[in-house]
Amino acid sequence: MILGCHHISKSYLEVPVLTDVTFTLEKGDRAAIVGINGAGKTTLLRIIMGEEEADSGSITLQKDTTVGYLAQKQNVNSENTILEELLSVKKPVIDMEQKIAEYEQRMNTAEGDELIRMVEDYTELRRRFELEEGYGYRSEVQGVLNGLGFTEEEASRRISHLSGGQKTRAALGKLLLQKPDIIILDEPTNHLDIGSIRWLESYLGSYRGTVLIVSHDRYFMDRIAGKVIELENTRSSVFGGNYSAYAEKKQKLREEQMRAYLNNQAEIRHQEEVIAKLLSFNREKSIKRAFSREKMLDRMERVEKPVEIRDEMHISLKPCIRSGNDVLDIEHLHMAFGPDELFRDLSFSIKRGEHVALIGDNGTGKTTILKIINGIISPLSGRIRTGVNVHIGYYDQELHVLNPANTVFEEIREAHPDMNNTEIRNLLASFLFTGEDVFKRIDSLSGGEKGRVSLAKLMLSEANFLILDEPTNHLDMVSKEVLENALNSYEGTVFYVSHDRYFINRTASRILSLHDRVLTAYPGNGETDSPARFIGNYDFYLEKSAELENGASRLSASEDTPVNSGKSTAGAKTGETAKGIPDSAMDWKKQKEEQARIRKQENDLKKLEKKIAETEEAVRALEETMALPENSTDVARLTELGTKHGELSSLLEELYDTWTGLAE
Repeated sequence: MILGCHHISKSYLEVPVLTDVTFTLEKGDRAAIVGINGAGKTTLLRIIMGEEEADSGSITLQKDTTVGYLAQKQNVNSENTILEELLSVKKPVIDMEQKIAEYEQRMNTAEGDELIRMVEDYTELRRRFELEEGYGYRSEVQGVLNGLGFTEEEASRRISHLSGGQKTRAALGKLLLQKPDIIILDEPTNHLDIGSIRWLESYLGSYRGTVLIVSHDRYFMDRIAGKVIELENTRSSVFGGNYSAYAEKKQKLREEQMRAYLNNQAEIRHQEEVIAKLLSFNREKSIKRAFSREKMLDRMERVEKPVEIRDEMHISLKPCIRSGNDVLDIEHLHMAFGPDELFRDLSFSIKRGEHVALIGDNGTGKTTILKIINGIISPLSGRIRTGVNVHIGYYDQELHVLNPANTVFEEIREAHPDMNNTEIRNLLASFLFTGEDVFKRIDSLSGGEKGRVSLAKLMLSEANFLILDEPTNHLDMVSKEVLENALNSYEGTVFYVSHDRYFINRTASRILSLHDRVLTAYPGNGETDSPARFIGNYDFYLEKSAELENGASRLSASEDTPVNSGKSTAGAKTGETAKGIPDSAMDWKKQKEEQARIRKQENDLKKLEKKIAETEEAVRALEETMALPENSTDVARLTELGTKHGELSSLLEELYDTWTGLAE
């Protein structure tokens, strides 16, 4: 056991948050803590880290265990740049590197016993430097910067000038480079785009230490966790497996608990009815039997009713009327802000009944596309056309659709004056606003509460084309599942931006990927109004994008796969093949060129690996020569060997950097 939580309890103002929480982690475990908002997840992490005291219970750590903790918010105001802050983790290695350089300089003038001692110290220092992977530390730091989405320009910015999200990313990078025995991460994916999250999954997947995370990202937990620690009703339960396995087990457990309770209640009612009937007979024997049954009923074990937390929103999305088959058609869209071009010649179509997810890294222009469709901003050029009887409902991730001066009640009443007070209160109650909550001002609400108000307005809009910008950002896992179920039963059309891959997997029928100013359309089910929502989901996108990246094969024409910034399969226009694949996207010549480029890159990588192996062998041979007794007193010879060793070491570092770039 590397970490143990034993009977941890914590209350605030006599309200229990954690009660008898107990679990253990072994070395190499990857565990996730889950629970609704307010369940005490962050409190538990703070207790583990000693930032808060438990009312009772204890935390045990294996001797000499190092722990790294990433909180949700970072109060860091260092004047270091991001690169300097990350390099500070490697200070011991950097100091050794500088000392090695000093030795090499001093050995040029040393002689006799002094030179012998210096050579011994120098050799030992180089050995330690290699053990600490000194030759690759710069590449390692650069890899973490790239993986977390920091550009070269951003890496040179001072920590004190960063946004909260950037500070959190920088702190995460520093923590990963420290390589503690236990990494504890509180919502690590909050400020990462999909590419960075996938990199973090890969990094943690191969991490040698123990990982404990709190996250609302269910896909992330599926990829990382092998154990789930649930906090519910202040108590803990431990489940083996990832999040999906936990969700399935939890559902079965809830059903079993409710079934046992209902069976127990049914048996109690049956015995009470029998007793009442026997007493009604008013005979000596029947009365004795009734008393006997009463004693038996008193001894019967009573199953407690499973506690139901009122944590589910009730969303029912219904389009006002059926739209035409063509819902949205965008042609040759071009958008830039000053010198920063987001995209050019972007085109795609959406048909009735499709659930289309738009994905891409931060800053690629996804939200901008939604704002252009909604007329909030204007493109530099291009055409946007909505179809017949299309009524748009818009969910804005920045929640600008809400009036901050209104109360929650007023926000709904202004949007729907035909509703009476009781109807408004009932609606808000279904979105977890009860009692005095309905009179809170919008500007005093949390992000999650604002999100629920916005979803309530969306439900009332009766739109047949929903445009959603990061709809799950402020929702807990239960609310996300409710929204997923509502969208999957929705008969209209949906176009949304999301970084939530689990949500995309559950709700998308087709995916558009925006990368490097180019839109790539991945296949859907090819049918409108189809109940099969998941044919073009995120897992399918991963499969097809891997094929494209590897140049493995052209997307099958039988799958009606459009690939480029042109049209989707639905609605092929002039300049497209009969199957809806634009001529400019995957023509034979370009595919061959791409395959040739990939083959060349693979060959370059193999040649580079061979060169690295040869150089490493040369360095080892040189070090053995330097250590020979006959060379220990030959200053000229040692100087010559030291110079050559330095040149080879520099070459090796350059080769490592080049290999890292090619491998990525």
